Amino acid sequence: MDNSGIWVVKIGGSLLGSPALAHWLDILVKASDGPIIIVPGGGLFADVVRDAQQLTNMSDATAHQLAVLAMDQFGRLLASMNAQLQTVTNQSEILALGRQPRTMVWLPSQMVLAEDNIAKSWQVTSDSLSAWLANLLAADQLILVKSKSLLCYEKSQSIAVQQLIDDGLLDSQFMHYIAQKQYQTWLLNKADYLAFEQGLALSHLAHTGLQVQAIS
Repeated sequence: MDNSGIWVVKIGGSLLGSPALAHWLDILVKASDGPIIIVPGGGLFADVVRDAQQLTNMSDATAHQLAVLAMDQFGRLLASMNAQLQTVTNQSEILALGRQPRTMVWLPSQMVLAEDNIAKSWQVTSDSLSAWLANLLAADQLILVKSKSLLCYEKSQSIAVQQLIDDGLLDSQFMHYIAQKQYQTWLLNKADYLAFEQGLALSHLAHTGLQVQAIS
């Protein structure tokens, strides 16, 4: 498997309840050539925060804090689904586990809520936070696994990040986090796990994934 280097893989919360979720986790724990850090989405846990904000006078800043904690919840759920996954909460834990081929699940609240430079609003979702982590770790690949269909895009070509934002596939701040970064950014559909059943290889990723062009 040619997946050396650090890979950050965001698993959308919308995969919860899909058989594809367990397949993705199994593929990621078997891809042991280099460290892989799974970033959990918020999913239904974040939806509860949105509902609570509509029922109260909760500020966006408070909603942001609760949404990040919702990612922690989904992350702990993911770790419970596969015994080979280990949760990490800070950069020291990531670096320690990264010295050995290991797949980790990042629980973001400790790091993200301590970072004043991250906007505290719904405009920063788990997509942008996965890019923020990829920047921090100097990752080689950033992969976003989503439930939404990508069939309307030509996978053999890269696509401008602004179009993906306009189409509602990425949050509005994502483009700022990946601008002028060295890693490659890819979108995959949840069903794309079928292309990686023999291993999470960069060659398979280039053939199957939709590459995001950072500069529109």
